[in-house]
Amino acid sequence: MADTSRRALRLLSLLMTPRCWSLGELASRLEVGERTVRRDIETLRALDYPVTTVHGPGGGYRLSSGHTLPPLSFDDEQALAVAVALQTAPSTVFGFGEDAGRALETLTRVMPARLRAAMESLRLTRLRNYWEFPAPPIAAETLKAAGSAVRHRQVLIADTLRADGTRPVPGDDDFSPARRVEPHHLVIWAGRWYLVGYDLGDGTWRVHRLDRLRLHPPTGVPVLPRDLPGGDVALFVMTSHDRGDVLDTWECTGGARLNLSAETVARWAPGGSVVEHLGPDHCRLTIGAWSWAGVAGILATFDAGLDQVAPRELREACLRLSRRWRAVATGD
Repeated sequence: MADTSRRALRLLSLLMTPRCWSLGELASRLEVGERTVRRDIETLRALDYPVTTVHGPGGGYRLSSGHTLPPLSFDDEQALAVAVALQTAPSTVFGFGEDAGRALETLTRVMPARLRAAMESLRLTRLRNYWEFPAPPIAAETLKAAGSAVRHRQVLIADTLRADGTRPVPGDDDFSPARRVEPHHLVIWAGRWYLVGYDLGDGTWRVHRLDRLRLHPPTGVPVLPRDLPGGDVALFVMTSHDRGDVLDTWECTGGARLNLSAETVARWAPGGSVVEHLGPDHCRLTIGAWSWAGVAGILATFDAGLDQVAPRELREACLRLSRRWRAVATGD
């Protein structure tokens, strides 16, 4: 019975790929006879998997879209991808935060121990945001290595990369030796992954952009117990100005201090911006656009008081727009 169950799951995994399988191909992959494959297909159908038969040359079997959701079969990479997606889903936008949590709990419960450990390594702190633009892609191995180091509390050694992904070499102005970091938290905020850790080189707490790190093999060196300054990882990330963030390249770049919290502004600011926490009700937003009027227009969308507008070209654009809209409002 165990062999039959394992074979049926393997058959299901094959049929989930977007192609049509001939009976001979399935029998070869499963290393059984064609009659056995037919019996296993009927077993899947009895479990409500919509396995359809395609007739004619090039025909065979494939899995169609069904009207109900039968049990699913994931390989390790698929399961980890789903777990990360459930954790980072913008639940406050789509309104399925509770459902995502239940789905993650269900997925975790049926995982084998080795995969559950890997998934638990990717438990992260997610600061709510609504940025439309995704973060630069993170290699799955980098994410798993960082998550594992946080979970197992082991020192990381990492090289710092440039924004384009290259590594400075000795002699370059921006070269720095590999860092030895005690990792404490993985955080995703404003569409970017961050590693919060204690730098053993200079004895300071730092926030690192994960896509700007090249991790060395695991060290196995244990992390010492330390208290994060302030104890609030979300506030620490938002108030750390040196996170490795850089603005997107635009024709015009400027900013202002807004009478809104950094968390509020980060939810709605466009991708490639930089949001700096200045206090519970103030932050600085630096943005770029193709014109100074464009930068001023983005600032105006927040409909909040602002000051410390810079540079001069941006202030002049604000003045021009105010005159233009005053004329519109008065009908002049």
